[in-house]
Order: sequence, then structure tokens, then C-alpha cells
Amino acid sequence: MPDLMTPTPEHQALREMVRSFAEREVDPQAAEHDRNESFNLPLFRKLGELGLLGVTVPERFGGSELDATAAVIVHEELAAADPGFTLSYLAHAMLFANNLARNGSDAQRLRFLPDACSGKAIGGMAMSEPGAGTDVLGMQTRAVRDGDHFVLDGAKMWITNGAISATELGDIFLVYARTSEGPRGLSLFLVEKGMPGFKLGQKLHDKLGMRASPTAELVFDGCRVPAANLIGEVGDAVSHMMRNLELERLTLAAMSLGIARRSIEIMNAYARERKAFGKPLHSFGQIQRHIADSYAEYMAGKAYVYATAANLNLDSSGNRIDSDGVKLYCGTMAKNVADRAIQVLGGYGYVGEYKVERLWRDAKLIEIGGGTVEAHQKNMARDLSSLDRLR
Repeated sequence: MPDLMTPTPEHQALREMVRSFAEREVDPQAAEHDRNESFNLPLFRKLGELGLLGVTVPERFGGSELDATAAVIVHEELAAADPGFTLSYLAHAMLFANNLARNGSDAQRLRFLPDACSGKAIGGMAMSEPGAGTDVLGMQTRAVRDGDHFVLDGAKMWITNGAISATELGDIFLVYARTSEGPRGLSLFLVEKGMPGFKLGQKLHDKLGMRASPTAELVFDGCRVPAANLIGEVGDAVSHMMRNLELERLTLAAMSLGIARRSIEIMNAYARERKAFGKPLHSFGQIQRHIADSYAEYMAGKAYVYATAANLNLDSSGNRIDSDGVKLYCGTMAKNVADRAIQVLGGYGYVGEYKVERLWRDAKLIEIGGGTVEAHQKNMARDLSSLDRLR
């Protein structure tokens, strides 16, 4: 009977490779880049050498052409070492590369994806705005046709990989903009660094967590984008968005698994080694509850994530209930598990040496980014209202 979490020998080999890389190269640098709020670009490019930056991209465009389960494995293993670094990976590999691979033309994919898959170009996706986050249809960035160009005006906020240094933009972005009114009035554009009118706004500092992942404002001031950089047709972007959001939310849930697993490993080891009143901590009922509840919740989330991945078709949408559901459950689960780990470690959990305070800070973002807890609850309740019975 195949293992749900590693259904094939290829998946098992992938997990072993990524876990080894994460333990050897990602984990040792995590605290420094969190502390300095800096992006480790050389390490990021090593993911390209491993074939991970285009993990779901077809081979003919430079990718590894793997499935949703493979994407989940990579995000879980990397996040167990450094969730901030992993968030930048997700923005590049899922929000940019996978999105373009699924929705772009062959000419666009041949032009942009090989550099994205190698790590030569750093990509991202720009949807949220200063006044429009969960309310995506409230976006105000406009794109107006002008001959063989579109002219973009507006600003995007909270953009992962928006800046890869204090002053330098990322290389290329998929940017959502309004081309007409109404729910079908959104279009998607490839915007490249160096295009006239495209500039870096503020780079956001002093975030609670995910500090190793750069977040910035992107400004479009009469930005001229060639019509050839339009993805699909004018007004197609909502369908592009919905298709890619399912994979985004699934891989954010996978990141939560990595955070929870690492938190459990740390608190379990500490409770085994630390003594109080002459006994190991793990002999006390209060500590046993923290560890046991955390493990059960983690395993429940892991089963849900990998079952959802097994049923996700990267080329279509249609499983929004569960892509919302895994992120709703796992995001809060990971934060709670990290919180329990801090409690088990006491004062040591509150400082950086044992890592769980960083894991807790990073976990909180997953309850907000990629869809808030409240948005998932709304979506799921609405979708469930049309069902008479569950599977």
C-alpha cells in the first residue's frame, strides 16, 4: 500500500534530498538572516541547481515537472529549517513560475521560465494593494491599452520578493491590474525590472516574522508594459488567480507542517533532557498534554494536506474547499504547536537559541497571508452550503 506522504520512490528520494539540504545549508543560516532581515540570494539560487525553483514547471521550460505532492514535500522540509526563506521560495516557485507555466503562452514561458527555474531571475506575484488585500476585487491598480502597450498606474503592497536588497527590485512579477469594472475586469501582466515607470516603493521592515523573506511595495507610475506581456486575454485574470490560489494555500499549509514538526522535535527533546523536581519534564502530565496534543494535531494536518495534494490537478481548479481547509487548519495548528513548545521550554523558549520563538513568529503569518483565517471560513461555509452530504 503506498505511503500517503511519499507515494512513490521519486517522492521519497526528493524528501531525503531536500531534508538533507535543509539541515546542512538552510538551518545554519536561518537565525542570522532573520535577525538581519536579509534575503540569502546565493542560497536561494542553490535551489535552482537542485531543480526545485521550477518543481512543477514542465521540463521543456526548464522545470522538473513534478506534482502537487512533490511541491508539498519541498515546502514542508524547507520550512522545518527556515520558514522565512521558504516563503520567498513559495512566492517564486508557486506564485510566479507555476502560475506562468499554467497560464502563459508558449512564447512567454520559453522567454521567462528557464531563468526562473535556474535562479538567474527572481520572481514574484503582485496582487495585494494598500487598500485591497482579502478584498481582491477592490484593487485600484489600472491598466489602459495604448497601442502595442498597456500603461499601468497604481501600487502593490506586501509583495514577497518585491525587493531582494534595500534598493533593488526583484527581476520579474506577475501583476494583477484592473482593465475594466466588474468581477471580470482583472487582467494579468508580466512586468520586468527596468520597464519605464516601474519602481520600488518602501521596503517593509520590522515584521513580526518571516523576516528573512523580503517584503516591499511596488509602484507603477505610467509603467509601459508590452501587450505581448499580457497573460491570456483581457479579463482572464480571475480564473488564473483561482487556479493558482489552490496550490498556494496547499503549500502554505505544507509550510505549517514543517513548522509544527520542528517545534514538536524541539519540545520533545527538551522535555526528555530537562529535569524539574528531580524528574524529566516529560514525566509531568501538563507537559505530556502539550506534546501529545501537538503530535496528534500535526498528524491530522499532515494527513489532510497530503490527501488534498494527491487530488489536486495542477492544470485545473475545483478543490477550493480543501485548499482553504488545509490552510485554515494547519496555519492555526502550527502556531499553537509552536506556542506550546515555547511553554514547555519556559524561559529558554522565549529566546532565540532554541528556535521555537522564531517558528512561532513565522507561523503567525500563515493565518494572514495567502488568505486570512476569516476568508477561508467564509469561502468554505459558502461552498459547503450547496452540499447535501459530504464525501
